[in-house]
Amino acid sequence: MADTVDLSQRAFDRLKAEHDDLTTRGRIDIARKIETARELGDLSENGDYHAAKEEQGKMEGRIAHLAQMIENARIVEADTSGHVVPGSIVTIRYEGDGPDETETYLVGSIEERNDDYEVMSTSSPLGAALRGHVAGDTISYETPSGATLQVELVAVS
Repeated sequence: MADTVDLSQRAFDRLKAEHDDLTTRGRIDIARKIETARELGDLSENGDYHAAKEEQGKMEGRIAHLAQMIENARIVEADTSGHVVPGSIVTIRYEGDGPDETETYLVGSIEERNDDYEVMSTSSPLGAALRGHVAGDTISYETPSGATLQVELVAVS
């Protein structure tokens, strides 16, 4: 069974629109590029043809990835209780850092990304440890290297 992907409705809609665009306009455009390149002659030494085929392969990979995510998506609603859930913006401070040394992340799938915040995956050690906590909590988590770190959850929005 594939892993469930927690997405906001906004991210789900954006991914669905991208999938629909790639499976319609995208496939038509790449077919035209391949056909134009074929008309140039010998395919074994045709750089345009090979580039178009490579582009087609990457696009088909993205289409398959999007289809899998859409099929396994679970839409999560914004949490107004202040608990960390996928889609939350969190501000953390590592143990030993000063009051102005904070980091802010969007917790969720990389597909939730935006220009304002780096994304912290809910499957990462810190992302998993933060889930369900509220501002003011101190959370311990184990890094992949085996070290145990503590962070203070400064804010959740």
